[in-house]
Amino acid sequence: EDVRSLKSLVLFGLRGVAAYAYHAAVLGYRDEAVSASLHQGLASLADNEAGADELLPLALRVGEVNLRCMELLDQANTETFGTPEPTQVARTIEPGPFIVVSGHDLLDLKLVLDQAAGRGVNVYTHGELLPAHAYPLFKQYPHLRGNLGTAWQNQREEFANLPAPILFTTNCLMPPAASYADRVFTTGPVAFPGMARIDANKDFGPVIESALELGGFAEPRAVAAEEGAWLTTGFGHGAILGSADAVVDAVKQGAISHFFLVGGCDGARPGRGYFREFVRRTPVDSVVLTLACGKFRFNDLDLGTVAGLPRLMDMGQCNDAYGAIRVAVALAEAFECGVNDLPLTLVLSWYEQKAVSILLSLLNLGIKGIYLGPTLPAFVSPGVLDVLVREFDVRPISTPEEDLAVILA
Repeated sequence: EDVRSLKSLVLFGLRGVAAYAYHAAVLGYRDEAVSASLHQGLASLADNEAGADELLPLALRVGEVNLRCMELLDQANTETFGTPEPTQVARTIEPGPFIVVSGHDLLDLKLVLDQAAGRGVNVYTHGELLPAHAYPLFKQYPHLRGNLGTAWQNQREEFANLPAPILFTTNCLMPPAASYADRVFTTGPVAFPGMARIDANKDFGPVIESALELGGFAEPRAVAAEEGAWLTTGFGHGAILGSADAVVDAVKQGAISHFFLVGGCDGARPGRGYFREFVRRTPVDSVVLTLACGKFRFNDLDLGTVAGLPRLMDMGQCNDAYGAIRVAVALAEAFECGVNDLPLTLVLSWYEQKAVSILLSLLNLGIKGIYLGPTLPAFVSPGVLDVLVREFDVRPISTPEEDLAVILA
């Protein structure tokens, strides 16, 4: 059972690495060592004689490779689109034709914007493409108007009565409901039977024509007032480390008591309300960093500021966990201590393969005391869970009140 569990951990981790490697590759960035590690990992899974003693180090090796892969993707994104900067993103949908672009692929978003220029069609991001607004290159497109909707699991409700086409660029496509299936387009590594397909030539003309035909809304559409008209993103490692001296001084002077990284992959199962309540209860002199689609559980909250800094900082997509690691390492160096000695707690929502690869990267770096939830994946056997708890102090979440009491003690 433990061997099967560890092999699943390695396999799902390799899938996460492969996803990040794909995103870097479409921008022209490859690392042969990463590719070789994928082959080596898959070959190891085919070894029926491999035991738990061999597979746990292999899982940590996957985490090491994933860190290099996230670094490569970070380089690809910043050298192609610029260094992200803090940006407010509108949640109001303007009148007229528009396209919603979902998924993770920044290059596909750029191609849509290029081809839609001058056509009278606005473009809105959805889900993990929200952080695109923070890259300087995308600020050059006036028809990139804002963000529509939240995380992937809400798409059936959010897209039901949308007078516009939706383009899915990578994963996170749910089986489309009949109410909007005729408006779904897919491209790249995501597809669904019967849905319109944009092939490798990336001619998004059919998507643009669909937007013009559907016409969009006649009047502006805003989100509910209590949710806030704006979202803020773009607090990548470049932006945060640019204020590193101020952050360090604020900690030394007692103005900032604690850092929380609350993020990860979101899902639809009950129990994920934990993360919103956890963030809502964090001390007013703490900072909450977030990333990935898990942030949509609470990124509409106004937490105010601390020491002149926003208390809630969206670092970007799930691969921007690399940036969070860079910030943690830089803080540890500034305080001349280990990362585990920082007033820093990681609270991660768990769902899919990229979450596995990121967790393995954190474990490979020796980061301990990670809170994980809302439920542990089915493939984790009691024996493997015992190892994760004993060796890495991985902590399944309980309640926000109980966990915060332990953390702040």
